[in-house]
Amino acid sequence: MLKIYTDQHFIKAENRRCIFPLLFDLCYTKNEPLLKQYALMDQMEEADVVIVPVDISEFFQKQQQDWLFDYIDKALALDKKVWVYTAGDYGFSIGKSVYTFRLSGFDSKFDANTFILPSFIEDPYINIQNFFHPIAKQPAPKIGFVGHASNSWSKWTKEALVFLLHNYKRFVRVLFTDFQPFYPSSIKRYKFLSLLQKNDQINTDFIFRNHYRAGVKTEGDKKKTTLDFFKNIEVNPYTFCLRGAGNYSVRFYETLAMGRIPFVIDTDFRLPLDGIINWEQHCIIASDKNICKALIDFHQKISEEDFQKMQVNNRNLWLQFLNREAYFTTLSTLFKEKYK
Repeated sequence: MLKIYTDQHFIKAENRRCIFPLLFDLCYTKNEPLLKQYALMDQMEEADVVIVPVDISEFFQKQQQDWLFDYIDKALALDKKVWVYTAGDYGFSIGKSVYTFRLSGFDSKFDANTFILPSFIEDPYINIQNFFHPIAKQPAPKIGFVGHASNSWSKWTKEALVFLLHNYKRFVRVLFTDFQPFYPSSIKRYKFLSLLQKNDQINTDFIFRNHYRAGVKTEGDKKKTTLDFFKNIEVNPYTFCLRGAGNYSVRFYETLAMGRIPFVIDTDFRLPLDGIINWEQHCIIASDKNICKALIDFHQKISEEDFQKMQVNNRNLWLQFLNREAYFTTLSTLFKEKYK
């Protein structure tokens, strides 16, 4: 077992939304398999790993940075490994010798101690009440997408205003996140999808939405659009994935969970467990300069057997490494073996 310590004064109902994800499983939901992998110690000195209990931005929002840094420094002085969690689309860097867990950011700016968390989703096959099966290879690649994509000036203006507002809040210290350059994701998405649509060597199955989640307002509409979304992934061997507000894609993980092949545009992202998972065996990562060629070349070169095997492997990858229980089980083994 990996011995961990955290300040349990933070384990209370009002912190459920910002607690370190592993602590949510251990202390709130009492996940039995993970309780066999991790032992929560009463004293910092007894632990292998010291966990900052909540999202680090909480300490800055509440002007409790001194407590945070004292806590980290005490653990480091005891030669403990320190895990911190930074939530949200952007994340927040604090410049300490810690292991940082976050959803997104830029690989070129990360050190080796930055760990990407998968988006912890439930099994999509629950939503569509079906079971996984691989799709046979067809002569031309077939790629799907359902989601927010637009080329309107009003959409570009809205995204620019949101970007400026976010950075103003960062500047006046109302928000605590890392800076990232302007990236109008819905505009970029429309541009790339249009290129794929216009190529006569590619079959496309795209549904464009003008708003996030199609702007649904009722439970009935939400259920229908969710079903449309997952059905599109189910019937297409490839799914187009591009970052959103943060430099990551939830759709990427949903595609893997359904045993399909993500076709993802490289935006200087880092993927989870990149030292353990050989990501080139599970997805197509294309430059924004050659997206059509990347898809066509991949499809032409892969055999029918390997095409179906890749889908099976992607489903198994999500089951064995990327859902929350599997991810933290792998993390326990990794730290016991590599970082002990």
